[in-house]
Amino acid sequence: MLNLDFELPELDRKATKRMVEVHLEKFRLFKYLTFEEREASITASCTPRFHGPTNQTSDQTASIAMYNVDEQEKRKQFCLRTERAVKHLPPMERFLIESRYMADDSDYLTDYNVYCHKFQPPISAMTYDKIRWKAFYRLALNLNIAVTKN
Repeated sequence: MLNLDFELPELDRKATKRMVEVHLEKFRLFKYLTFEEREASITASCTPRFHGPTNQTSDQTASIAMYNVDEQEKRKQFCLRTERAVKHLPPMERFLIESRYMADDSDYLTDYNVYCHKFQPPISAMTYDKIRWKAFYRLALNLNIAVTKN
């Protein structure tokens, strides 16, 4: 007989909420701000360097090019992973997260604005908090940023 008992972890609500909000803020930064590529310095430096040979060569242009490519790919993968996690949420939770936390103007939105004006028909503050906590719980587990109680 196969035993399929499985308990979901009990999460620290405040810490988990903070982690999810930080993650979604980072998502907005990566998604809506342009990536500033580094450029190689072509001006010679006239400061003397007093050290012995290290037998290491540095290729400034190559390291800058690698950073530019790797950082853009890292940001793209971060955004895709977050969007995929949100896409797997139930419709009400997905709408709440996308409206409140993932829009480009979400820094200027309040929870009140979302539950009174974005939801049609409007919902109560308590219902909004329940939906938001369920969404945060699922996102935290899916994105592996959940903070469990000790």
